[in-house]
Amino acid sequence: MMTEYTNWTVEGKYVMITGATSGIGFAAAKELASRGANLGIIARNPIKANEVAAELKALARSGATVDVFIADLSSQQSIREVAKDILQRWPKLEVMINNAGAMYDTRKMTVDGIEMTWAVNHLAPCLLTMLLLDRLKASGPARIITTASHGHKMARVGIRFEDLNANKLYSFPNIVFGGASVRYGETKLANIMFTAELGKHLEGTGVRTACLDPGLVSTNFNQENGWVARLTMSVLKRFSRTAEKGAETLVWLADCDEALMINGGYYKDQQLTIPSAHAQNVSNAKRLWNVSMEQTGVHL
Repeated sequence: MMTEYTNWTVEGKYVMITGATSGIGFAAAKELASRGANLGIIARNPIKANEVAAELKALARSGATVDVFIADLSSQQSIREVAKDILQRWPKLEVMINNAGAMYDTRKMTVDGIEMTWAVNHLAPCLLTMLLLDRLKASGPARIITTASHGHKMARVGIRFEDLNANKLYSFPNIVFGGASVRYGETKLANIMFTAELGKHLEGTGVRTACLDPGLVSTNFNQENGWVARLTMSVLKRFSRTAEKGAETLVWLADCDEALMINGGYYKDQQLTIPSAHAQNVSNAKRLWNVSMEQTGVHL
């Protein structure tokens, strides 16, 4: 029987979060720690992760814990290993936050032979969530929250299923208007579609899903893609919100009353929001689900 969400609060819950060493992930982790959540942060750089963990512990409400888990989210083997580590170390998991993301100005491939932006932004949260799903169900009520983006609207023709490794897309190299930004948009579109489809599969289990648009945030995102990208981001920073402001909806989704969190919903500024028409395409969401299961080798 499904456990009801009554008197939900993040205090005392175990919250796993990716991308927590900088930007809105770090801002969200600080706020969640101050609210008494037990945190597990997944990061690639152990030195940076441990520095961040120390800062979070200093902010944590008395008794709350902060754990570090190391993984390269571009490697499916690494994701499987960190999931195993998480399951061995913690018996409960009530909140899974998939926040890590990246954009690459040139086409790169992972060790698994998958285009890098697609692998890190979409397949990594998909695989990690599916590997931890039984623990989330057993810990229910539970929540799965994914950071999407208004940038999903850059995918003007939707997800190009015929070009999943972006062989053709990266023939338009301009970081601002070309293939890289469209590819990023496709992965954020995938976040929204997968969130909605996963929510349908989880109806009645006590686990809910949601994703969010944090808005245009002033962070170190897209700083490693050459001078054009850095110049573009420096201009955009004039119109950007702080990381703390960008993290508000993320924290709200982790801590809000259950009646306010619609399963499979897409949120901005703590309000349920309508994404693009492509994000609402039910048949393509099912197609994405099947493709994702095939590419990660997991099944619900």
